[in-house]
Amino acid sequence: MKNAESQGRYEIMLSLQNILNGLGAAAIPCHRDIYKAARSCLTDRSMAVRCAAAKCLLELQNEAVFMWSTDLDSVVTLCFKSFEGSNYDVRLAVSKLLGTVLARALTSKQTTASTRHNFRRISLEDVMELLGTGFLRGSCGFLRASGDMLKGTSSVSRDVRVGVTQAYVVFVSTLGARWLERNFSAFLSHILDLVSQSHPKAVQSQTDAIGCRRCVSFILRATVGGLLGEKAQIAAAKEICQAIWKLKKVVDAAMSDSNLETRTSATDVTASQHVLVCALQELGSLIHGLGTTAAPLLQDSSAGVLEAVISVILHPSISVRLTAAWCLRCIAVALPSYVSLLLDRCLERLSALKSSPESVTGYSFAVAALLGAVKHSPLGIPHGKGKVIMAVAEDLLCSAAQNSRISLQRTQAGWLLIAALMTLGPAVVQHHLPRMLLLWKCIFPLSPKDLETEKTRGDSFTWQVTLEGRAGALCAIKSFVSHCAGLLTDEVVQRLLPPLPSAVDLLTQLSSICKSYGNSLKTSSTVYRHKLYELLAVLPPKTYEGSFCAVLKELVADLTVPDSQIDTSTFLLPPLCHENDLLLLGPLLQDTDHRFIEEQLLLGNSIAGGSLEYDPYAIYEKVAKGDSVPKPLPPVLSVISAATHLFGVIFSHVAESHRLQVLEQLLNSIKQTKGSRQQIVQLNVVSAFSSSLKHLANCRGNLGPEEVRKSALTLVMGALESNNPLLRCAAAECLARLAQVVSDSAFTAGLAQVSFDKLKSARDVVSRTGHSLALGCLYRYLGGIGSTQHLNACVGILYTLSQDNTSPDVQAWALHSLSLIVDLAGPLYHVHVEPTLSLVLMLLLTVPPAYAEVHQSLGRCLNALITTLGPELQGSSATVSALRTSCLLGCAVMQDHPDCLVQAQAISCLQQLHMFAPRHVNLSSLVSCLCEILLDNSVLVNLCSSYLLLRRAVVACLRQLVQREAAEVSEYAVALVKESREDFTPADVNIREIGLEGALLGLLDKELDQRLCQDIKETLTHMLTSMAVEKLSFWLKLCKDVLAASADFNTVASIDTTQEEETAKGDDASVLTSDSDERFHPFSNPRWSTRVFAAECVCKIISQCENAGSAHFDVTLAQEGKQRDSRDDFLVLHLADLIRMAFMAATDHSDQLRLSGLQTLLIIVRKFASVPEPEFPGHVILEQYQANVGAALRPAFAPETPPDVTAKACQVCSAWIASGVVSDINDLRRVHQLLVSSLVKVQAGKEAQSQQYNESTSTMEILAVLKAWAEVYIVAVEKQKKQSDAHNHCLKIANSAEENYRDLTSSTSGLLDLVQADLGTLSKLWLAALQDFALLTLPSEYASQLPAEGGTFYTAETIENARPHYYNSWALILYATALWLTSTGFIVVDPDEGVINLSRPVTPTTMCQDSSTRPLVKSPEDVNTDRFHLILGVSVEFLCSPRSDAAMENIIACLRALQALFDVPWPRSKIGGDQELGVELLNVLHRLILTRESPDIQLAALEVVRLILFAAQEHVKEKRRSAEVDDGAAEKETLPEFGEGKDTGGLVPGKSLVFATLELCVCILVRQLPQLNPKLTCSPAVQSGKHLLLSEDGSRLVAAALVILSDVPAICSPEGSVSVLPTILYLIIGVLRETAVKLQDGQLPLTVAASLQALKGLLSSPMARAEKSRTAWTDLLCSALVTVLDCWDQADGLLQELDEVSLLTAITVFVMSTSPEVTTIECLQKRCIEKFKITLDSKDPLVQHKCYQLLHSIFQHPNKTVSYPYIRSLAPSIVGKLQETEKAKPENAAELQVIQEGIKVVTALTAAAEEEHRAPLVACLLPILISFLLDENALVSATNSAKNLHEFALQNLMQIGPQYSSVFKKLIASSPTMKARLESAVKGNQESIKVKTAKHAKNPGKTSSIQLKTNFL
Repeated sequence: MKNAESQGRYEIMLSLQNILNGLGAAAIPCHRDIYKAARSCLTDRSMAVRCAAAKCLLELQNEAVFMWSTDLDSVVTLCFKSFEGSNYDVRLAVSKLLGTVLARALTSKQTTASTRHNFRRISLEDVMELLGTGFLRGSCGFLRASGDMLKGTSSVSRDVRVGVTQAYVVFVSTLGARWLERNFSAFLSHILDLVSQSHPKAVQSQTDAIGCRRCVSFILRATVGGLLGEKAQIAAAKEICQAIWKLKKVVDAAMSDSNLETRTSATDVTASQHVLVCALQELGSLIHGLGTTAAPLLQDSSAGVLEAVISVILHPSISVRLTAAWCLRCIAVALPSYVSLLLDRCLERLSALKSSPESVTGYSFAVAALLGAVKHSPLGIPHGKGKVIMAVAEDLLCSAAQNSRISLQRTQAGWLLIAALMTLGPAVVQHHLPRMLLLWKCIFPLSPKDLETEKTRGDSFTWQVTLEGRAGALCAIKSFVSHCAGLLTDEVVQRLLPPLPSAVDLLTQLSSICKSYGNSLKTSSTVYRHKLYELLAVLPPKTYEGSFCAVLKELVADLTVPDSQIDTSTFLLPPLCHENDLLLLGPLLQDTDHRFIEEQLLLGNSIAGGSLEYDPYAIYEKVAKGDSVPKPLPPVLSVISAATHLFGVIFSHVAESHRLQVLEQLLNSIKQTKGSRQQIVQLNVVSAFSSSLKHLANCRGNLGPEEVRKSALTLVMGALESNNPLLRCAAAECLARLAQVVSDSAFTAGLAQVSFDKLKSARDVVSRTGHSLALGCLYRYLGGIGSTQHLNACVGILYTLSQDNTSPDVQAWALHSLSLIVDLAGPLYHVHVEPTLSLVLMLLLTVPPAYAEVHQSLGRCLNALITTLGPELQGSSATVSALRTSCLLGCAVMQDHPDCLVQAQAISCLQQLHMFAPRHVNLSSLVSCLCEILLDNSVLVNLCSSYLLLRRAVVACLRQLVQREAAEVSEYAVALVKESREDFTPADVNIREIGLEGALLGLLDKELDQRLCQDIKETLTHMLTSMAVEKLSFWLKLCKDVLAASADFNTVASIDTTQEEETAKGDDASVLTSDSDERFHPFSNPRWSTRVFAAECVCKIISQCENAGSAHFDVTLAQEGKQRDSRDDFLVLHLADLIRMAFMAATDHSDQLRLSGLQTLLIIVRKFASVPEPEFPGHVILEQYQANVGAALRPAFAPETPPDVTAKACQVCSAWIASGVVSDINDLRRVHQLLVSSLVKVQAGKEAQSQQYNESTSTMEILAVLKAWAEVYIVAVEKQKKQSDAHNHCLKIANSAEENYRDLTSSTSGLLDLVQADLGTLSKLWLAALQDFALLTLPSEYASQLPAEGGTFYTAETIENARPHYYNSWALILYATALWLTSTGFIVVDPDEGVINLSRPVTPTTMCQDSSTRPLVKSPEDVNTDRFHLILGVSVEFLCSPRSDAAMENIIACLRALQALFDVPWPRSKIGGDQELGVELLNVLHRLILTRESPDIQLAALEVVRLILFAAQEHVKEKRRSAEVDDGAAEKETLPEFGEGKDTGGLVPGKSLVFATLELCVCILVRQLPQLNPKLTCSPAVQSGKHLLLSEDGSRLVAAALVILSDVPAICSPEGSVSVLPTILYLIIGVLRETAVKLQDGQLPLTVAASLQALKGLLSSPMARAEKSRTAWTDLLCSALVTVLDCWDQADGLLQELDEVSLLTAITVFVMSTSPEVTTIECLQKRCIEKFKITLDSKDPLVQHKCYQLLHSIFQHPNKTVSYPYIRSLAPSIVGKLQETEKAKPENAAELQVIQEGIKVVTALTAAAEEEHRAPLVACLLPILISFLLDENALVSATNSAKNLHEFALQNLMQIGPQYSSVFKKLIASSPTMKARLESAVKGNQESIKVKTAKHAKNPGKTSSIQLKTNFL
């Protein structure tokens, strides 16, 4: 140790740490020696050694008692010393040591007190005292400090203070949340005391004060915000309030006390300010984090949060006033319901206390802050508030001059309010624009002359007021430009411009004004500059072209002669460097958990960082990150950053000659300054120039001629060799951008050459690092610079530099540059991959680990190499596997590195490897490594692997792994815990139960970093999607634990005290208590955001199960599955848990969670509504949960509930009622009552709305209510329709079913009755809402026609916000309205309508017409026509161009509305009579069918088409009838032709309804059956003859289209019908031909059935008989029959299974339905009979059966000429077949049916035959029948079919015998065997009848068999 250099000391310390870890207590003898050695290393000059020593001591304190007992003081002092001059890593390590030691000292007092008597017991006060001393006095010991204190020189170095701050956090985190809850008040008072007046040194200067405040805020945020659960946070907030009240009293006393001690009290007041600032900030952040969960805290009057905050708004210190305002803003963001309330209160106080300067600034800050909160609140504020605020602001500005004491405050306040008002966006601002522009015009002098006169007048005070006012005005305009870009029309820009030149004029005069009036104007002039620069930067540069020169001059002066001597690099340059390059500059510039306090160390000693009081205008702006307070920098610094930004904008727009001058001027000014100032000027100039290059590159500008390039190059090269590493980094980036802008390859090569030369010659670190980075950056903007030789040179030089052992810096920069080149050179780099990889590996193994920055750069190189190799890494060749092994080896080396960032690199390299070559990454070791990092210290929340970047890398890697292998990852994680070491902290024991998923959920709850949380959520979502179904109960338990953890803190929603619900309440309570026992709880009090995530997970789980299979939603299946394999799990078995979770979430305090809970409930209701309950048939499983559902919904309808929650609850209500779960009306009433109550609210109209939120929220609520009612009404009507259908069906079957029918109807008609009561009101409201929607969908050019005061449910001002709500709900309302109108048949018109002017709500008849023009009474016809056109108009408008994202439900609802509309005669008569309208509708539907694939939509559209056609048919019939009546006796010839096609038969496309219909049907048919398209059939692509089986939906569509086709001729004139007939026949027969395929069960395919039905309809059309068209029809029908017969013959050629039955049926249809002229043509008849013959001989009994049935009908044809030929040809073979069956008895039911059918045919023939032919027929038939009979003995043993045949024969004999008795007797007499058979059969029959009658009495209606409905004849 003594002789080792720092590297050796570092290694020795780490070795000792490992030895101690291994030995444990056995090492006690050498503890002291190790302690001594480590002490000296803890203050070593090498930072790495300090870190190692801290780690060693941390290991030591586990066993070495003396460290936290006797030697505690010295350990503490030692740590303070170690903090001096430390870096971030040292502060992390040492603070961890210090915090842990102190925590040990505090917790283990019992054990030590017994062992050592001389040890003083340590109390919490002592520990706090020790830490406090370090915080306030630093490391200068306890005695020496006093001497310095007296001299007044000591100031604590900041790194010590920051280190101690971190130690506080470690200390509290180690003790844990429970400890913090118990000791919070003591802890809080100590922490706040650090910045109180008892330690004036800590806060003597503003910088110190800001630094200390930051530290205190950080301690509170990290402990209170990071450790405590919500309940404890609320308690903490109350404590903080108490602290604020106490201070408030002190201040009040000091203010009111006016005797001699006032001087001291004034200092008291200012001293108390810092405590108040910290307390208010923490209170604000706490409430912001709690969100709406904080509602009980604010309602609790004993805590008085709002009073406390509002009372300190009047504090004399400006920073307290600002922080109080900020705190109000946080409250407003968290609880949207308070925004309006707080605004009103502050505005009212502002007006009342206009004369006090404190109240004017305080309350205006508060109002501005609240306005800033509005855009974060989804519910907004009432529109009228803008008016009030504008009025107050104007009043303040106008009255500013009246009282000089407060004119400054009033001016500032007025402009601040206007600027904040702008954040509300264009909708609000446009109403106040003219007044604001007027104020803007008036604040600047109109002409330069006025400015001159101004300068001569006034004193420093009036100038201060003027400058403040103008800065405010500039700020307001900037706010306007950035928040209301939509209003920046040319006209407005023109009005903004005039004051700009005088504003710039004033800018140029500022320095002279400051000279004349002294330094008091310094700050206000700086602020003015800053605001003007900011405004100019956001305006389009063209607008102030004239002022470019003047402004540039000022900018150059600001940059080169800065007021401040502060090194501003740390906030100016990072935005200009590339984020990857910043990694070179150490952790301070990256995201860390301690960024908030570490920032102050960046900024050099004279400034501690930003704070609100530097720029009050920041209070309404968006905060950059999270909920932390905005931190504007002091004006002196912010001016510089604004100037560099504006310089960038202007420089890229000025002329090239001008650019040269400016650059030379800048270069000169750098040359002329000396020393430290030179560096500051150089820095400002480079950042300004760099930002101008950025702008030039963005607008593709050109830099200018050679000279400009030269100067630019000189400027950049100078900076590239600066001592400040950040400036070098920025200069390298700047150089690359310069090359990008010039974009000339020679120039670029020149740049690279300069760097090459420099690197070859230079030996100093500075130029070597700068130029090596420049080489890498050049690649970034120019891609592979092109030449391989250039690449070789670069790589060669960087190789050399990276092996330069003398300077780790050079190595790190060179390697970083190399990683950029590898990344950017792309495929060119492949040749270098192997050497680079071996170089990286060698360096990883040889560079000492203490040089972490080199290892980090190596990690980036390795990462880039892996990316370059990419998927090649999967290869199996020897070279590839060698490369792969090298990569894996490199990762392994980095994983073992002690530095966190190197580990992070290792993880991201492995992640890349896993992506490209998953098989070669050892998943189990990777997962265990990740889990160890994540869960190592999850007790110490903020330290769980203290590096944020490492945690991010771990979670990002996990996220990628689980996308592929979720199950494996989760198993490895659990396995790791099981086998891992015993001392795994107790908090992690749960990972065995809760798995990695649970651990991640726990982490999600604790993490504060947004990006990390997002990644954790994605990881969990991936795990859920791939595993939730397998591990169902596990996931549900996880979600339930998270949701239930908060339940004890919620009040369980009040549940109605009806009997059954009482029991439910009891159950609820028991569930809650059993869960809230702490020990079982893996999640203690999770935050609301985590609970919301859990609720979303439940919804995702349900949808995963839905995709997994139906057993999840079927109790019987689930129970069977569970019995088969108990490990299987099904969602439906967890229904109780799902409901419970939804209930817990829906009744929470947090509004977000309530919304998620209601959404979950909605999904549960929708998915489980139809699941039956197997134990109680006729009931559904959800029925038992109705109490829970009711209880979950009730609170959402309480008056104080926010509208978005109520709107969601309405949706759930309607879904619940509509789902039909509850059939008993009395049970339904409870939920129904909730909807009724909201309806009452809606009726109250606009005037009664609460003034809490924006008006559009009430639109949202009203429409949600109307939509919910619409849904309920629609369901009620649909159910009733179903039942009336069922009713008719019942009547058909039997009248005995009456009783059960009655029970059926009671429930739904009850539902309809429930709605019926309110239908009158509802229908008016629905119509009004539709009218609003219709107005809102008008194109913008009709905007002038919209009613000025808005619609019924929206106000004119909030029209844009209201739109989405209308889009959301119009479709169902439309459908409901259509149903209502059709139910009244359009007949009912309210008697009061139109007679009196209705006040509210407006009904559509009174809208948009003023009373003077309206006729006094509208006839019912007009009212109906209006309504009809409203519905039709809205539908057509929507269907014409539904947006691509339009929901399916909306399209379906819209089509259903049209169906409902055309279901009644009156609207049909409207559309039937208006052909253009019909054609238009058909065209719209045609387009819809073309653009939407969904079969549901297409079917619904076809239904509408059918109805339109039906309407046209009715119209034509009506006209024909009236014509006949009119003509009376006139001759028939003169009758005019009605219908399309008139006398010529021509159809005009676009005007013809028939044409439009055909077009649409063809579209559907060809889409489903492309073979129908004649164009296609010729092409080789479609081979006809191969049959396609359509999907079920496809078949339904084809069937619907065919139905429509067969109706077309009815609306044509006879000539017209002739012109469309060929098309229709072609299509119908085409469908028949293409889809006639045999199905297994002998069923006809749906399409075939439809085409036969259509054929029948068509053939029996009256047009076939009409005299004008008869002959043409006959010809066409003959051709059609030929086509059908040809199908058959073609099919024989192909070896195709053809369905003979369908074709036979088609032939039969022709025979039966057409006139004999068609079918009796001899050749055709022959062919038909031929087909029947073939089919009769079919082997398939089903075919035979069908054939018999068809012949049966033909034989009965009334026209003998048709039927006789068939009888002659076919009857003999039928009889012959039957006779054969005597020998071959039927084997099965099918054969039996064939025989029965055959008998029926012969019987029918007998009946049809003439008298003389009957006897022989009967004589044939009887023997056959008798042969089927069996005797008693045979009957017993016979097969089923033989028995049935026996019975059938017997029945027939019984009938035929009496009918033809003579023949019968003769026959029996002639054959004794027959007689014997018959007698025995009859006897047997009578006996069996006796037996059966007993049975039969029980079930009568069973015997009648129902015929299949496939008889088309």
